[in-house]
Amino acid sequence: MQQFDALVRHTSKFQLMNLKSADWTIKTSYPEKTENESLDAFVELEKGVHSALETYSNVHRGSGHFSMVTTQLFEQAREIVLEYLGLNKGNYVVIFLSPRKAKVFIQQLQPESYRTVSSQDFGLSLGITALAVKRNKLPKGVPFHAGGGTARLISKDWIIWARSPDKFEAGTPAIINIIAFAKALRMIKFSGKDIFQNTPAEKLTATEILYHDELEKFSGRKLLDELRKTLIGRGVQVPTTEGLRTFINLDNSASTPTFAPVWKAFQQAYHQPDQIKQEIIQEVRSICAEFLGAPLAEYDMIFTSNATEAINLVSESLSRKADDSTETVIINTLSEHSSNDLPWRIIPNCSLITLAVNDEGFADLNELEKLLMTYNQKALFGAKRIRLVAVNGASNVLGVCNNLEEISRIAHQHGARLLVDAAQLVAHRKINMEEYGIDYLAFSAHKVYAPFGSGMLVARKGLLKFNAEEFDLIRTSGEENAGGIAALGKALLLMQRIGMDVIQEEEQALTTRALRGMAQIEGLEIYGIKDPESSGFSNKVGVIPFALKSKMATLVGKELALYGGIGVRTGCHCAHIIVKHILNVGPGLEEFQKLIVTFFPKLSLPGVARVSLGIGNSESDVDHLIQVLTEIAGKPQSQSNDAKPSQVKKQMNDFAKAIASRIYI
Repeated sequence: MQQFDALVRHTSKFQLMNLKSADWTIKTSYPEKTENESLDAFVELEKGVHSALETYSNVHRGSGHFSMVTTQLFEQAREIVLEYLGLNKGNYVVIFLSPRKAKVFIQQLQPESYRTVSSQDFGLSLGITALAVKRNKLPKGVPFHAGGGTARLISKDWIIWARSPDKFEAGTPAIINIIAFAKALRMIKFSGKDIFQNTPAEKLTATEILYHDELEKFSGRKLLDELRKTLIGRGVQVPTTEGLRTFINLDNSASTPTFAPVWKAFQQAYHQPDQIKQEIIQEVRSICAEFLGAPLAEYDMIFTSNATEAINLVSESLSRKADDSTETVIINTLSEHSSNDLPWRIIPNCSLITLAVNDEGFADLNELEKLLMTYNQKALFGAKRIRLVAVNGASNVLGVCNNLEEISRIAHQHGARLLVDAAQLVAHRKINMEEYGIDYLAFSAHKVYAPFGSGMLVARKGLLKFNAEEFDLIRTSGEENAGGIAALGKALLLMQRIGMDVIQEEEQALTTRALRGMAQIEGLEIYGIKDPESSGFSNKVGVIPFALKSKMATLVGKELALYGGIGVRTGCHCAHIIVKHILNVGPGLEEFQKLIVTFFPKLSLPGVARVSLGIGNSESDVDHLIQVLTEIAGKPQSQSNDAKPSQVKKQMNDFAKAIASRIYI
């Protein structure tokens, strides 16, 4: 009973549901609601979300402790949805979607084959719709939205689509919002559906939420230093072979953690009255316009769930071209993330040309101009016309930034538009859409220190071909997540106050330190730009792909976590084509990989490890990385005679399970 007494002392009334041990069982009944119970419910919900943020990372793809925890929470959220709906896990699969994507998906389903529940049903502005679909009734073939996570393996000529639910969850889901939604469902199940209604929250203005914080007296490097102290998850201790160590996140390209002022903006915004939410949304639209150099008079600012959804909107729009006398051709590059590749492949009667890149990863602009001249001026391919050039602002694998001004000049000179996938660019470099001549730009908030399920499509006015009803659905779908929008606005304001020039200088200094240290490690190969003295280095963000001789990338990632408490990402990074290119995977081996993935889907394929830096990182993080990489480079492939790594792996699993239990209890 001592164990139970201790649990009760640290458990709120919303957590005391059905507590069991080998010796006792207790079922809790709740008193009638008080006038403050909704406020209490929000306090308990936000307490759980903050705990999730302390160990936040991207799901499935990372190799460190935090990725394990977040994946555990994310997948358990599916089970909680089924539990709430009273459905069997063996018969149903849960798919998390934005409100608009859920409506589009439902149109493909039979009426009796699914159930839905959304955050909006309970007065929570999280922008989450959970769709529970009978497994044997899921749509076959090509998904209606495509991008990161929707494919298991990609070549230039074929795609092996992922299994459900990944196949239908294009891009990074709104992970933190989904965790919040799942916790809310647990609370609602035991306390009633109106627990979050009529919240007596403090009414604040958009200005107070977005522009005021405890750090507002700081700017520049001083603000950066002070902001780092508020990093949520800073100082979390994780098990390693050397005992408990402070976790180091070097996986910022997958997703970024957040800071206290950004979290506070989310908290304050998501349960404000509708009028205040609309004021926040309008103000964040203005913030984005200024930050991106995209005047509101010239550009539409559309909130989405992520960059992938934004790019898919452009894909949908292009599929509705009015001119039937020509066939649309789109150009992208070899280094694209699948979110700037797969959406173009699913447009009917559309061709995709993949532009080569050089050894450092920069697009071949001579080839671009030649292709545009051949198709659009000389018309050597009949009715085919290049209508869009779609490039990344910065590669998520090689980290190089394309010359957007020159690409824009070439594209527009030959009658094409320019789309920029800026998911890896916005947090690292200053952007001026009007000056650069960018027609479309997409990015995700979760890569700019606001991991609350928002993103944006910025499009030159008049380019998107949706009717008024469709536009309204697109708009309201993205704007349902008012808290996520507020967090995005706050994050951009903080970065603006620091100064993008300061952020770039800090990042390049850390990247230089990392490259020079890694170059000294025997058997370590860096891909792309290796030398800080390279002429292209000024156009590189803090992304470093590498491999260790005789060790698969997955093992390198696991050992960094085991021996150093470091989180990185390994594999193909949703950019299969460029990874296969830098690893010299030829056509024969590519076909062999296709067979492997088809018949043995759980086997790991060759990939690369990737270090990616953010504003929360420091010189000591880089130095620890070099130290641990040097250590594991000297270790043999097999550690079969060493019991300690196996013990730590169990500790890591227990660590993830314990945090998930604490949040969802």
